[in-house]
Amino acid sequence: QVQLVESGGGLVQPGGSLRLSCAASGINLDYFAIGWFRQAPGKEREGVSCTKTSDGSIHYADSVKGRFTISRDNGRNTVYLDMNSLKPEDTAVYYCATNCERDLARYWGQGTQVTVSS
Repeated sequence: QVQLVESGGGLVQPGGSLRLSCAASGINLDYFAIGWFRQAPGKEREGVSCTKTSDGSIHYADSVKGRFTISRDNGRNTVYLDMNSLKPEDTAVYYCATNCERDLARYWGQGTQVTVSS
C-alpha cells in the first residue's frame, strides 16, 4: 500500500520558517518526481515546487522563489520543503504528490496545514 505522509505544518509568525516533510512508504521516491502543492480556502490547488528524477531539475512557483527550498533524502525516502520568510499569503494546506503536474499525480498525501499569522 502506497502512502505519502506530510508533517511539519503549524502556526508561524510572518517572517518565520517551517520545514515540511513528505515521507513515503510502499514506493521508492528515487523513481518519482515529487511535487509540493498548496490549497488556500476558496482557491484551486496550485503547484509550489517540484523535484524531478528524469533530469534532476527543480522548479519553484514565482511566488516562493528565493524563499522555499525542496530537497530529497533518499535514504529516508523523504522529500522536504524548507520554507523561509513566510508570508500570510503562504497560508494553506500543503500536499505532496508523485508528479509535478497536479492532474497527473497518482498518489497524494493527506496534507498539512500551514498558517502564517501574527
